[in-house]
Amino acid sequence: MPILNRAAELQGEVSEWRRYLHENPEILYEVENTASFVEQKLKEFGVDEVVPGIGRTGVVGIIRGKGRGGRTIGLRADMDALPLTEITGKPWASKIPGKMHACGHDGHT
Repeated sequence: MPILNRAAELQGEVSEWRRYLHENPEILYEVENTASFVEQKLKEFGVDEVVPGIGRTGVVGIIRGKGRGGRTIGLRADMDALPLTEITGKPWASKIPGKMHACGHDGHT
């Protein structure tokens, strides 16, 4: 199946993940629930190795390629929110007073 078709199929589910993360923001090194969510998803995806607890709350997923080259690609995403009160009124607005994903880290995650 072409990757664009698969991405289109997953759009609704991925949107739900982002909205869940947006509703439940965590700040600084207090991203235990977010890190657990990421760890669970990486395992569900079948990532070869998932290493939680990097730098306290970081999660690393390792995918071993099938090629013979020595190239490596690293992707990084922030997971933390900001100490702000959300006033957007969106159905998926933060449920946590004084914490909000205001800079897109919910989408990065």
